[in-house]
Amino acid sequence: MTFAQEWTQLKQNAAGRMKLDSAEKVSTGGPGDLKSSKTAWRKAGEGVGSLREGIRKALAELDERQKGLGKDAGCQTAAAQRAVLDSWKRYAKDVSKRCGELRKAMEQTGHDHANIDQAIKAEVDKLKAKYEDTPTIGGQTGRG
Repeated sequence: MTFAQEWTQLKQNAAGRMKLDSAEKVSTGGPGDLKSSKTAWRKAGEGVGSLREGIRKALAELDERQKGLGKDAGCQTAAAQRAVLDSWKRYAKDVSKRCGELRKAMEQTGHDHANIDQAIKAEVDKLKAKYEDTPTIGGQTGRG
C-alpha cells in the first residue's frame, strides 16, 4: 500500500467517526442550545485585553536585558541578535494591538447581542399584544 493510499484510508476512517454534536438532531425551528450573554462576551474581551499587560512587561524586560548589546558593535552575531530582537519587538507590539482590537470587538459583540435580544423581545411582545388570543366566548373587541 502506498503512502497516498494509506493516507486516504486514514482520512476516510476518521471522517466516519467524526460528526457534529448536533448532526443527529432534527431542527424544529425553535430555540437552540446556544446561549450568549453580554457578561460572557465582556469577560472574554477582558481576558484577551489583559494579555496586553503581559506583552508590555515582556517588551520592557527584552529592552532591559539587551541594554549592553549596542547597535552591532562590529560583530555579526550582535547585529543578528539586534535584528531578531527588533523583529520580535515588532511582532509583540502587533500582537498587543490585535489583542486590543479583539477586546473591543468582543465587548461590542456582547453589547450588540444584548441589544438585538432586547429588540427582538420587544417586537415579539408587540406582536403578542396585537394578536392576543381572544377569550373562548365572544371575540376581539376594538381591534382590527
